[in-house]
Amino acid sequence: MDFNVKKLASDAGVFFTRAVQFTGEKFGQVEKTELDAHFENLLSRADSTKNWTEKIFRQTEVLLQPNPSTRIEEFLYEKLDRTVPSRPNNGELLGHYMQDAAKDFGPGTPYGSTLIKVGDCERRLGGAQREFLQTSAISFLAPLRNFLEGDWKTISKERRLLENRRLDLDSSKARLKKAKLAESKAAAVPDFQETRPRNYVLSASASALWSEEVDKAAHELRVAQTDKRTNMTTTHNHLQKELGRFPNAFAGNPVLPMASGGSSPQGNATLPPDAASAVETDTLKIEEVQAPATGTRKAKVLYDYDAADTSELSLLADELITVYTVPGMDSDWLVGERGNQKGRVPVTYLELLS
Repeated sequence: MDFNVKKLASDAGVFFTRAVQFTGEKFGQVEKTELDAHFENLLSRADSTKNWTEKIFRQTEVLLQPNPSTRIEEFLYEKLDRTVPSRPNNGELLGHYMQDAAKDFGPGTPYGSTLIKVGDCERRLGGAQREFLQTSAISFLAPLRNFLEGDWKTISKERRLLENRRLDLDSSKARLKKAKLAESKAAAVPDFQETRPRNYVLSASASALWSEEVDKAAHELRVAQTDKRTNMTTTHNHLQKELGRFPNAFAGNPVLPMASGGSSPQGNATLPPDAASAVETDTLKIEEVQAPATGTRKAKVLYDYDAADTSELSLLADELITVYTVPGMDSDWLVGERGNQKGRVPVTYLELLS
């Protein structure tokens, strides 16, 4: 067994130094380096995204499968990488029972013919429910699960790395401050018995050493902070795009025909205001949108954003664009213009200027 005592002692020393720095920050006894304001905002958004995604994921699982025993069984099959046995749902069972009863009563009887029609509708409703559950699991739950089990674990790991870099930086700053204080005290000591030059040289050497450590730690902190900002922004964009595809997953599904003599429930259905607004936004042709005479504003881009389709505009952090709103557009989006380019942009990525 390869047991490196020196490495173990070094790691223990680093851990102890970080623990001392962390404890001092909690009690307000030492200084703490504040991270970039935009990065702090991104961290806050990451925590909020994780918390709400977890709640939405759990509640969606309960909605799609209310039976806790079945949920546990599906979870075990998933972890064992095995296919969940196919079972008819309640609608399909009811439809089969009705059709079997119709055969027993006779298709020519009024009761039997009615059971055949209603049973066929129930069977197709059960099939539609099964398709909805499968599509929801693939298009809605899968991105949420991938975020919680993959992306979020990566973010948490890199946040710990960033926090360690910051603690190392602040610890180095504290040691540099102490070295400079010792240097100034040594310089003020009377030059009796030639003690001052020796102390001065030692303290100056320590000061230079800690100054180099501070520069190194600061560089590592900046690199780590930049990497984590890029990673978290990319993850947020990926999750947003994956969930944005969910409403379109059912766009191509045909409406199930009803039995003759019946009326389609979809025929009398009306879309809620939010859904109607979403449909109107999807049908909005960006190339035909014209900027209003008044109401345009300048906005600073806070984070990079990759367009999900041709109706959106890709963004680069810190650039300035012109934004405005149009009737029927979702309140979370604006129309952005940059030169001859135009497209929808998310409001959360912008800082609106006067």
